[in-house]
Amino acid sequence: MRASFAASQRGDPAVRLPILDPKDLTDEQKPLYDDMRAGIKDHFKGFVNMRDDGALLGPWNPWIREPRFGKPVWELVKAIASNPLLPAPVREVAILVTGSHFRSGYELYAHVLVAEQRGLSDEKLATIVAGQRPVDLTKQEAVAYDVASALVSGGVLPELTWRAAVKEFGEHGAAELSYLVGVYCMVSVTLNTFDVPVPE
Repeated sequence: MRASFAASQRGDPAVRLPILDPKDLTDEQKPLYDDMRAGIKDHFKGFVNMRDDGALLGPWNPWIREPRFGKPVWELVKAIASNPLLPAPVREVAILVTGSHFRSGYELYAHVLVAEQRGLSDEKLATIVAGQRPVDLTKQEAVAYDVASALVSGGVLPELTWRAAVKEFGEHGAAELSYLVGVYCMVSVTLNTFDVPVPE
């Protein structure tokens, strides 16, 4: 992965999707880039998501290349990141369950770092990344794990799991948890489609 990231920094043609240089942005891409850059600074801290020259990494590079799709996806990402109802550790558990299901390297890299800052232990994180349920989850973390795990596995969310989410987070919080998992399914698919590497 490190070699792939180094190649992308050079603009190597072997890379599936070279990183877009800010000076090469089209008129359609520029306002989206500016909004993404501001949003990243506000909501996505603690991991490498931008080069020194301002080029965007992670899922933002693919999204900015296709503004027709990238702009509405980014609006949804901003909505899910702004003023969340769910506690930060709960969000990170759900995101990591989703990233683990898709084996999405960049998503796991970024959110393990964020989850550490939110107080989740290395043991919990390692277990979730390995696709297993930690035994020492808090009640709310356990509900988030169960909801995310059920949703990414496919089929209707079990009634008891839904009721547990509503009991812990309220109807709006339970809905937010569902949308959070859905958004990070999209993030994972984007990262996996374009084989987005983990920074060195």
